[in-house]
Amino acid sequence: MTKTESTAWHQDIAHVVHPYSNLDAHSTLGPTVIARGDGCYVYDEHGKRYIEGMSGLWCASLGFSEKRLVDAATRQLNTLPYYHLFSHRSHPPGIALAQALTAVAPEGLNHVLFSSSGSEANDAAVKLIWYYNNLLGRPQKKKIISRLHGYHGVTVASGSLTGLAHVHRDFDLPLPRVLHTDCPSHYHFGLPGESEPAFTQRITDNLEQLILEEGPETVAAFIAEPVSGAGGVIVPPAGYFERVQAILKKYDILFIVDEVITGFGRTGRMFGCETYGLQPDMMTVAKGLSGAYQPISGLLLTDAIHDTLRAGSRKHGAFAHGLTYAAHPVAAAVALETLHIYRDRDIVGHVREVAPYFLEKLDALAEHPLVGQVRGVGLIAAVEITADKAARKPFEPTAGMGAWIQNRTMEYGVIVRTIAHCVALCPPLISERQHIDELFGGLSRALDDALVHVRANK
Repeated sequence: MTKTESTAWHQDIAHVVHPYSNLDAHSTLGPTVIARGDGCYVYDEHGKRYIEGMSGLWCASLGFSEKRLVDAATRQLNTLPYYHLFSHRSHPPGIALAQALTAVAPEGLNHVLFSSSGSEANDAAVKLIWYYNNLLGRPQKKKIISRLHGYHGVTVASGSLTGLAHVHRDFDLPLPRVLHTDCPSHYHFGLPGESEPAFTQRITDNLEQLILEEGPETVAAFIAEPVSGAGGVIVPPAGYFERVQAILKKYDILFIVDEVITGFGRTGRMFGCETYGLQPDMMTVAKGLSGAYQPISGLLLTDAIHDTLRAGSRKHGAFAHGLTYAAHPVAAAVALETLHIYRDRDIVGHVREVAPYFLEKLDALAEHPLVGQVRGVGLIAAVEITADKAARKPFEPTAGMGAWIQNRTMEYGVIVRTIAHCVALCPPLISERQHIDELFGGLSRALDDALVHVRANK
């Protein structure tokens, strides 16, 4: 890249609205322009190499140079670059992907509605649940319960489901029919002296009490991620989902499982549902569905829900929901090839093989003076940063400690992501031991530097 080209890129980037950034602040590091990728690495415009410890945004599961996916896209572009699914039409890659996806999905999820992002898939779940209950003659059963610190997207409905204040603030969210219950993090929300089992009992009792207060006849569904990703990589306590599912069944409430981050091997099983024994009525997928090589997502449904939707079409003359790019043939072809790679290379088995080493390296950080807790499963984890380890007290936001650690880690050629008071890790599923060593080596050095920085500024 020439100096002129580099300057032009930096001028252009000023016109881009960057999500989750302070539009009035200017980083002392300036913008980072990522120019190319290779395996588990990406390179900036100056040629500096970084190990991508976040798989981009939890999504580049097969790394950044998978030729089979590039070839799948090219073949489809040369065959049928676009077609839609309206008016009883379809195309071969869309049909094949639906068959392949439902074949590997948790038992009972035999139908899929495609869209382009996880936000859209969760948005569709809300819309179809409202439609479903209208068709069943239950017009009051419309409320959706989500969880504080859960993340489900940023569209109007999915942003409402998300339990993060900054996603709601001044956007007039959440919608009135969306409720939020406790985050299942014993570290953050356990009472003094409260054991983890007692915490689990308390917060699930709170969920049942919320349902009773609202009226079970008004509550339609509960949505949860198996592991809360963007809310801080919250791993559920033992027995939590078992208790939640019993409550949902008791009050005839649908269970939506958001597998946008955890799907396709991230937790060491094909889906987080398998890891935690979940039985969803609906499940949303995206990210790893195509390894992020194309934007595509899906909402999977049970036969019971699908049959009710078909009855609605007979009533209204059409199923009046669809998207121009749903199951876009290029995206569908790439997603289908992604599923084939997962199968052919036993990617899930590989995750199970390297995960113990990943978690061993994670556990080694637990004794660091700035680390309050480490948590993870499979190849997803978080390192909680704390100003006072014993009191579990985080740094004040004005200290900017998360950004400091993230930036210093990048200086060591490692990309991580700070979320609230933790550092999140989500490396590509193809990572080997040497990649894990690089990832934790850079983060460990950054934590040591941060400790020096903190002590120097006391």
